[in-house]
Amino acid sequence: MLLVVLLNVLSAPDWLLILLVVILLFGGKKIPELMRGLGEGVREFNAAKANLKSEIEDGMKKDKPAQVPTNTTSTNTTTADSK
Repeated sequence: MLLVVLLNVLSAPDWLLILLVVILLFGGKKIPELMRGLGEGVREFNAAKANLKSEIEDGMKKDKPAQVPTNTTSTNTTTADSK
């Protein structure tokens, strides 16, 4: 939500100024290294997320109880004497 608001508030000149400041701070040679590191981090995060999801699904399959067949006909156990 904050990202959507941020994108709507900043105009094109604002983004160009931010880009210029980033280039001046880090230099043209450091930016590809930063992006490469960011990409590796995203890949590791996605791999961990997929691993966790598969572990949860496997655990749910193992913990699923065997289905017991249910009796579809009911018997009335009350009698006139038990009232």
